[in-house]
Amino acid sequence: MAGPRAHRSQRERAGVLPLELPGVVLTHPFGDDVDVYKVGVAAASGAGATRTGGKMFCLVSQYGEPGMMTLKVDPDHGAELVRDHAAISPGYHTNKRHWVSVTLDGSVDDDLLRTLVEDAYDLVVSTLTARGRFDVDPDRFPLPPARPRRG
Repeated sequence: MAGPRAHRSQRERAGVLPLELPGVVLTHPFGDDVDVYKVGVAAASGAGATRTGGKMFCLVSQYGEPGMMTLKVDPDHGAELVRDHAAISPGYHTNKRHWVSVTLDGSVDDDLLRTLVEDAYDLVVSTLTARGRFDVDPDRFPLPPARPRRG
């Protein structure tokens, strides 16, 4: 069985995964104990401007051991994950059909964790407007050609 250091290590690795994706912003709307990763956040301009909006796709708790990561999922895939992995449960403090929570005790390997983060990101990015997707990653989501004006 892995000790507390291994648990913290997986939590630290889990917290870096979302930030490797384009357009992701780390926020703390629920306090410093929960890292909330959003995509589609608009930067306001002017003095004292803050980032606004965006959609959550991942949360990582910073309290307790071994830690937990909660991710947006397709409902059918989420049910499979919960059925097939003891360390994956319906989302903690979230919609149980659309979110899963992963206990970061090392029993879910890093490759699956990375896949879950990428899937959650893709799921949420797909709900953004065309302009929002372009703002997140212009190479992957180019704007459609402008329609000619009638008249």
